[in-house]
Amino acid sequence: MRAGQQFTRRGGTVAVAADDQQPVEQPAARGVCEELARNMASGWAHTEAHDLPPIPQAGRTAARRAALSARFPGERLVVPAGNLRIRSNDTEYPFRASTEYAYLTGDLKEDGVLVLEPADGGHEAALYRLPRSDKENGEFWLDGQGELWAGRRRSLTEAGALYGIPCRDVRTAAGLLRSAGGPVRVVRGHDTGIEAALADMTTAETDEELRVFLSELRLVKDAFEIGELQKAVDSTVRGFEDVVKVLDKAEATSERYIEGTFFLRARVEGNDVGYGSICAAGPHACTLHWVRNDGDVRSGDLLLLDAGVETHSLYTADVTRTLPINGTYTDIQRKIYDAVYASQEAGIAAVKPGAKFRDFHDASQHVLAEKLVEWGLLEGPVERVLELGLQRRWTLHGTGHMLGMDVHDCAAARREAYVDGTLEPGMCLTVEPGLYFQTDDLTVPEEYRGIGVRIEDDILVTEDGNRNMSAGLPRTSTEVEAWMARLKG
Repeated sequence: MRAGQQFTRRGGTVAVAADDQQPVEQPAARGVCEELARNMASGWAHTEAHDLPPIPQAGRTAARRAALSARFPGERLVVPAGNLRIRSNDTEYPFRASTEYAYLTGDLKEDGVLVLEPADGGHEAALYRLPRSDKENGEFWLDGQGELWAGRRRSLTEAGALYGIPCRDVRTAAGLLRSAGGPVRVVRGHDTGIEAALADMTTAETDEELRVFLSELRLVKDAFEIGELQKAVDSTVRGFEDVVKVLDKAEATSERYIEGTFFLRARVEGNDVGYGSICAAGPHACTLHWVRNDGDVRSGDLLLLDAGVETHSLYTADVTRTLPINGTYTDIQRKIYDAVYASQEAGIAAVKPGAKFRDFHDASQHVLAEKLVEWGLLEGPVERVLELGLQRRWTLHGTGHMLGMDVHDCAAARREAYVDGTLEPGMCLTVEPGLYFQTDDLTVPEEYRGIGVRIEDDILVTEDGNRNMSAGLPRTSTEVEAWMARLKG
């Protein structure tokens, strides 16, 4: 039985100030006899944990808050984690804390709110969270999100030790914010209760400046972040190996078997997948965001697998390989694959400090345009094709994006800081060219139709060039075949 089927749900009440809340409904009002209520309120061991060490990134999150403080002196800054979202009736989607909140605190629980209060010389941080469930009034077992139903929560003291931030009851947050004066900014889109409390004090424009700054702050990764990204990539490599080993079972079922196989690795070694896995067999590989994953897996076709493990600290990998399901590329599959590989090689070579972000895209697209002209699919010269963007009929997408806590990280950054910006050591991005020939495309020979190929790796910009973080997976067609034979053997 789900708690919400019989008992009260907490819903959105956590964003309401304590003096605005309705009185807590006592057990008797919920049809609970006095003797049972007394019994449930007593006889529980004291479980407060002491001497908890701070989370590994606590020093990093403090430095990030300091940078945020320096950017907005004298302003109150509010960054919510977000709330549970209803999936259906009384069940919720799995919770994932907002990237901004997790980046600044390391806390991953729902309903939290980080507040930076202006103070002499900067800001004082306070972390508003749900405290332990109340046993006196029965909330811990009568509320659908009480600890007896949803699991033990950290006390405010425990949370303060873990995250290095003084913690307070989040049920007081909205009221305190509503009554506070002075300029304030909030990261929107995560907590409607907090936004409502600040509705008369904020503007969309000033709030967006806060979001943009936090997005740009994540462009260059620190050592902790790079380590987490490598962890995510390493787990992803193992997930791809898992898939190759069960391709025969996938042929007997569907793309869902591939999706489930990779998901198992993600859940065992990480928090989740970083995005919906694309397990596109055959012509589905030509659909860029194929996440239905309900198609047939056939020997002789290609499998385009685009997937990434998300670590427990919410950093995600983003890797793609296009594999021959039976272990061997046909001549036309190899021809297209090798062209994409050459394009990716050119793109990776262009990733280095001081280069423009667009350079690797331009280098990759140049190679693809050359191949399309060489194959007679486009009329040259290549410069004309690129100037008009004619190759885009079959290349379709950009060649990469920043990577981090979001699979498309730093997406709110200003154009001049990101796509028109310059690469720096510590930036992590994907290089992922592709060619896609739709099944109904009459402008290409029939043998091309239904073939989609993408190769994607996660590339770290270093002081002297770059490092392919996902080099644990083979990339050339010959290496892929040998790797698959070894895993299947």
